[in-house]
Amino acid sequence: MKPEFQSINQPFSNEITINEKSYLYFGGTAYLGIPQHQEFQDLYVEGIKKFGLNNGTSRSNNIQLGIYNEAEKVAAARYHAEDALITSSGYLAAQLTVKHFAAFGAIAYAPNTHTALWLNDPPPVSGTFTSWKNDIVDQINTSTEKNWVLISNSMNNLQPEIYDFGFLNAIEPDKNIVLIVDDSHGIGINNQGLSVLNALPKNKNVSCIVIASMAKALGVDAGLVLGSKKIISALKNSNMFVGASPPAAAGLHAFIRAEGIYQDQWSKLQKNMALLHKSLGNKWKFAPGFPAFLIDDSTIDQYLLEENILISSFPYPTKDSDPINRIVLSSWHEEKDIISLVKTLSKR
Repeated sequence: MKPEFQSINQPFSNEITINEKSYLYFGGTAYLGIPQHQEFQDLYVEGIKKFGLNNGTSRSNNIQLGIYNEAEKVAAARYHAEDALITSSGYLAAQLTVKHFAAFGAIAYAPNTHTALWLNDPPPVSGTFTSWKNDIVDQINTSTEKNWVLISNSMNNLQPEIYDFGFLNAIEPDKNIVLIVDDSHGIGINNQGLSVLNALPKNKNVSCIVIASMAKALGVDAGLVLGSKKIISALKNSNMFVGASPPAAAGLHAFIRAEGIYQDQWSKLQKNMALLHKSLGNKWKFAPGFPAFLIDDSTIDQYLLEENILISSFPYPTKDSDPINRIVLSSWHEEKDIISLVKTLSKR
């Protein structure tokens, strides 16, 4: 990639102008196009004027802004959880949760779990989620260990693949499971625009906790934890939560008032995905409902670049690997953008 693409000095949107040349942009994680949504921006500015730019005091301070508790109640209701906790980042939400439950029992990571959920070194696990879930059920059921902590993403956004957690139903009921799921790429998009929490099995021996970055589809620089009242209460009493500063109140002000915006943008994204899907060939891989489309073609990014189209492209899993090339749709794309992309792809 040319150097000028590594120092862009403008907001990402459906179109980027670099050196007076315009490119259609199909990358990133702003799935609902919130960073460029005028009404959301207005709500954010309204929040800045009401609360200022930031809040550097911890949540344990004797004087508090009430909006944090309000935003947590809204998040819990919106994503059908008993309770919620909001932090300054998805990384902090993940570390807070994993470190709190690390001593509960034996820890088992699913493959490709995000680094934010690692305790220390990379987990010694590889292979596919499907093979892992079959193996972990056998391992748990035949083990003398009664308490387990299972840690996983809700999906593989690169491949892409949305994970099925129905395997939890096969775990013996005398085993106590804490399931921690990172839904950073799914919240607001998958499961009808909700979170993975609704899709997780409701078993008495399984405590489900969903953590997520709110900076992707939801467009807010904050982290979220969804769980039972007991779990959220325990996390809020942890040293890590007590000592950390919260996110800017302005973003939460917008989040609270943006439910209608999120719903409208989600509906627009469905139309965009349907339009692209019907025009793509069977060489493209995708997960129904998720706006990323993968192709096993290591040079398609360069072909599209010559046609003034930018897509998501980077080497994976190592810097020496072939690039993973994906089209990522957003609600900020217009029909004409997708039609132009499809016409260009048809010439390939």
